[in-house]
Amino acid sequence: MAVQSHELMKIAVTAVEDKKAIDVIALDLKDISLVADYFIICSGNSDTQVQAIATEVRKQADLAGARIRGLEGMDSARWVLIDLGDVIVHIFHREEREYYNIERLWSDAKVVEFA
Repeated sequence: MAVQSHELMKIAVTAVEDKKAIDVIALDLKDISLVADYFIICSGNSDTQVQAIATEVRKQADLAGARIRGLEGMDSARWVLIDLGDVIVHIFHREEREYYNIERLWSDAKVVEFA
């Protein structure tokens, strides 16, 4: 059985937090986009940390039985995008996140609160 998008979002948030990602934010796009139900956006301080965060997201998604539909940017580790279908995880190197500021592009989205 497929993992529900809300559950997959929580799994991915936990994975990025486990690797000490910075400024983790989850955006609920269900009412405003056909692209995905959730975007998770976070940062790492180094290429190594960005890659470690991405590796942990992949591992936890795999353990949950979610299919990884796409993975971009692992080599440069400046902006890694992991497409989990209804959940898309953006892992930025700190400077790249400031430059692209994708939160601004999706400012209509609701920020998901997690305890």
